[in-house]
Amino acid sequence: MPVITDISQLDLTKTYTYADYLTWRLDEFVELIRGKVRRMSPAPRVRHQKISFRLNTLIGAALRGKTCQGFAAPFDVRLLKTSTNGDAQITTVVQPDLCVVCNPAKLDEFGCVGAPDWIIEILSPGNTAHDSKTKFDLYEENGVLEYWMVDPGQKNVIVYTLQNDRYELQGEFYQPGPIPVATLPGVELEWAEVFEEV
Repeated sequence: MPVITDISQLDLTKTYTYADYLTWRLDEFVELIRGKVRRMSPAPRVRHQKISFRLNTLIGAALRGKTCQGFAAPFDVRLLKTSTNGDAQITTVVQPDLCVVCNPAKLDEFGCVGAPDWIIEILSPGNTAHDSKTKFDLYEENGVLEYWMVDPGQKNVIVYTLQNDRYELQGEFYQPGPIPVATLPGVELEWAEVFEEV
């Protein structure tokens, strides 16, 4: 079997697994959504990167001395799907902009196996529907406890937390003030610092 080095070698109508994904040697990053290959958006714009860097810095400071660890894309998050016979098969691999994992047993040298505790996606013009519907549903189904969508254009942060296996809106933050982090009690991020110089 030839080594896959270009996405054009893949049959985008086919369903793949994480085992397939591991054999690919692509130059571009892709996600695997329920077995289907999805190209990542082009390189993020400057404001996306500014927000990502600010969040990375703020979250890194908040995690100092805690068991939780933060990660930034590219970072494979493998979401498990259990088949009817009880076997776990990985058909979804996502690259969230940022995530926090509090259970070190979920980490291996390739990334995270199972749901991170907190995921942040920074919306871009080409990925808003993907992040607000496809990934929203995936994260909810797989038990991601907290999901933030950050919109650089609107300068807002929409926060959802998992309650009884369903996401509930915890708030939409669009002006200076603290944004509480449900998965890290006592931790708040300041809106003005998230959007500084954006």
